[in-house]
Amino acid sequence: MSERALNPSPTAIGIDIGGTGMKGGIVDLATGTLIGDRVRFDTPKPATPAAVAEVVAQIVAELATRGEAPDTNSAIGVAFPAIIHQGVARSASNVDKSWIGTDVDELFTTRLGREVHVMNDADAAGLAEAHFGAGAGVAGTVLVITLGTGIGSALIHNGVLIPNVELGHLEIDSAVAESRASASAREREDLSWKEYSKRLQRFFSHVEFLFSPTLFIIGGGISKRAEDYLPRLSLNTPITVATSKNNAGIVGAALQQGLDRA
Repeated sequence: MSERALNPSPTAIGIDIGGTGMKGGIVDLATGTLIGDRVRFDTPKPATPAAVAEVVAQIVAELATRGEAPDTNSAIGVAFPAIIHQGVARSASNVDKSWIGTDVDELFTTRLGREVHVMNDADAAGLAEAHFGAGAGVAGTVLVITLGTGIGSALIHNGVLIPNVELGHLEIDSAVAESRASASAREREDLSWKEYSKRLQRFFSHVEFLFSPTLFIIGGGISKRAEDYLPRLSLNTPITVATSKNNAGIVGAALQQGLDRA
């Protein structure tokens, strides 16, 4: 990925699309904070491209009425639960399978009449964490790992995102990593924290060997229970908990639009 420089525009709209809810906000690109309250709508069911595009339009319309809103011609960033390659969805997690092969950038741009760029939701959250959270100012390779229904991941090198690194789909011990080491796997199998920590150790040791990161950052809802498993892990790489909260996807998506394409 080419290097990017900050856009002079001080704010941008970011939208985070999830399996149950869609939320958006106006982001101060200098601080990574939301200006005013965020807007939230339920994700339509079924979450087809046309239905989701309509809700995106509703979010943008509401945010655009605010005095703090950026120029109506400014680009919008969207975090989406899929592998996104050059604006096209190559997978579909928690949304309708008809998204696969859809040019999401074109769909939203056409519906809104303004430029829209879509990125993977884990990448968006990771970018926010690397710029404004625990990874801010950290040189080298930062890996943000979210432990939830699956395992999300974001790879940032010297502040530059390397998109669509799906580390949860690594095969470890003849199984997909997220099927054994996600937060949902712990709950499904009723694992003790000691048992779960052994699975996390296997996963993180393997990832550490592959990438030799400078820092691991743990996100997802289970990061609130970090004291139950982080002390049990033995790694050469420092590991810490994400400081970004529920707005990380909004902030990361907006931040990506505050960067000029070189």
